Amino acid sequence: MMAGILFTESCGPSGSYLKEIQVTKDDSKNHDLDNNDNFSPDGKWLVYDTRNEMTAIAGCSSIERVNIETGKTEVLYEMKDNHDYGPGVGAVSYNPVDNFVIFIHGVPACTPENPYQQWRRTGVMVSDNQPNVPLNMDARDVTFPYTAGALRGGTHRHEWSRDGKWIGYTYNDAIMKKLEDSTGIRWNLRTIAVSNHQHSVTVDNGRAGENINGSWFSAVVVRVVPDPAPGSDEISNAASDSWVGSSGYLKADGKMQVARAFLGKVLNSEEKPVDELFVVDIPDSINVAGEYGPLEGTVSSFPMPPKGTIQRRLTFTSETRFPGCSQVVRSSSDGKYISYCSRDLNGIQQLFIISPEGGNPIQITEHTSDVQSGARWSPDNKSIAYLWDNSIIVCKITGDTFEKRYRRLTERTEEAPTNHVWSNDGKTIAFNRSVYAADRKGKKKQIFIIKLDPSSDN
Repeated sequence: MMAGILFTESCGPSGSYLKEIQVTKDDSKNHDLDNNDNFSPDGKWLVYDTRNEMTAIAGCSSIERVNIETGKTEVLYEMKDNHDYGPGVGAVSYNPVDNFVIFIHGVPACTPENPYQQWRRTGVMVSDNQPNVPLNMDARDVTFPYTAGALRGGTHRHEWSRDGKWIGYTYNDAIMKKLEDSTGIRWNLRTIAVSNHQHSVTVDNGRAGENINGSWFSAVVVRVVPDPAPGSDEISNAASDSWVGSSGYLKADGKMQVARAFLGKVLNSEEKPVDELFVVDIPDSINVAGEYGPLEGTVSSFPMPPKGTIQRRLTFTSETRFPGCSQVVRSSSDGKYISYCSRDLNGIQQLFIISPEGGNPIQITEHTSDVQSGARWSPDNKSIAYLWDNSIIVCKITGDTFEKRYRRLTERTEEAPTNHVWSNDGKTIAFNRSVYAADRKGKKKQIFIIKLDPSSDN
């Protein structure tokens, strides 16, 4: 078995599964992990939002955390005047090396006529020891002339790099959405942007409640187009992204390269859309414009990637019998491999890994039915956790046969767990389950954990 962790045998009776511990108990609200990095650096807390099913993030007013040992909860950020139409907060992640959390915050100027939208949100940070003291991360400027270092729309699913130096996220552009509305051409295209702490960004206040100053410098790093050339590497959508490695991957020349992996939507030779795995190399400095145009964009074009970004395609499934990749892609912390889901020769969705420099993919799982989620890597890079057959599975990355490599950690349930996440020390996996409230009239998302025994080395 994997060094440092003892797995309970999975194939025996129900008593042999790992014990599930329910951490949150309040059945008046949800406790949504939302497939983020939710553990505090010391592993003692999990951060979550309290969105409901009807209004989702728009109607969510609070970001909270829970102590996994005591069950104590604390409110980190709360809006007293939120409405069903926004501004809204949600999708929160912890900095892996510091005491900050970051989350989506809708722009303040929300009304029933102009509510929370994909292109009307930013990232806000709060220190866990200074609740309700927000710090705007990415600047937003939607009035011409636009500002380099600021974006013009909505950022989403913010993720710190493992060294805490970068924040990456998906992005929708408000100016291009307006262009789509006026021309009928599909310009509301999701793409990828990043921020670092090079310097803060100040914008004009030309539209109250819409333009926002930012404490980090931001840039779009992936180029998207509305009509990719069939058979080319052009893409019309970029999402399901994450950082490569703790601080990048090691290139052949011995240098570390900061990079972000993602799924990009190409058109195959029959003009059918297919999601393929891509990676974008990101320069150390993102404040110099590249070949495609200004960082801040124009009234008729996206903000463009900085000089030194290199967008590369890693998978080529589009002309195969079972085309496409899926799920959020993840990297090992050493940056050697990126995991993703794709279909095998039998049409079953499995987990694969591939080097960020390309090459032949390696199939990791050999299940007889579809893998249900993307992978979460253990901190030591030796195992991946994922969902299959309504259970949490852990599979070792070794040369053994598949039957010897994977273990079912939780018993199969009628409703699958969701949003699993591995603690920074590798000792705990947290996840969501929907649990009936005391009155049995509805379910709420609660947080559960399973603890892995670190005492064995066999």
